[in-house]
Amino acid sequence: MKKKLCLVICLCMLLLGVCGCGEDPKKADYNGMTYDELETSAKSLASNLTESEDAQLDEVISYYEQYEDMPLVSLIKRWKELKPQLGGFEKLGEFSIDKSGKTLATTLVMDFENRDITLTCVYNYLDMQITDMTLDEIYSLGEKMQKAAMNTLMGLGTVFMILILISLVIYAFKIIPYLQEKAKAKNAPAPENVPAAAPAVPVIPAVEVPVQDDTELIAVIAAAVAASDGALAADGFVVRSIKRRK
Repeated sequence: MKKKLCLVICLCMLLLGVCGCGEDPKKADYNGMTYDELETSAKSLASNLTESEDAQLDEVISYYEQYEDMPLVSLIKRWKELKPQLGGFEKLGEFSIDKSGKTLATTLVMDFENRDITLTCVYNYLDMQITDMTLDEIYSLGEKMQKAAMNTLMGLGTVFMILILISLVIYAFKIIPYLQEKAKAKNAPAPENVPAAAPAVPVIPAVEVPVQDDTELIAVIAAAVAASDGALAADGFVVRSIKRRK
């Protein structure tokens, strides 16, 4: 138990020693430049921005655009955009250095009446040449929360709009076949004139004519014919047919 306790104490002391051995950023060497030199460079740049008139800034932009010094040109244009809403200049605030790999960035806070901003200069650590310079507004916690809420609402609104659009497309699939059928019916050739069918003739039922037995009638007619010829019997002639006259 004592050995474990001693081991834990030794580890804690080792960690404290490592933390205490950290290099002071103000005394460190930044590839030939000191902390004070970097701070002086950033403050000098900030002072030139706040003290220069718009006409002077335009001349600087025209001059450095010829030499394609775009970081400085972009910085001045950004300053001209922010200047109307910052208010009066008050003071230069905290300065800090952040080194990561082959990149070194310096940050200087600039205090104004309406809103504070930060001046950031990015260096290539191999040759300590400035590769980028930016001015960023410093937002309060309430403004950050409001901005986050607006971004959330915009994201949700975009999602709902896409869902509504997808619903409309799916609903359109039901209408498309109907429109296609309607278009086919409209473009179909007109049918030729077909004569109307004649009305059906009513069927008249046949009337059965009763068949009469003409044997007696034939005998009477034969006797009359024989009497008119002076004969006593009808053996001398034959009745072939009998035709009625109306």
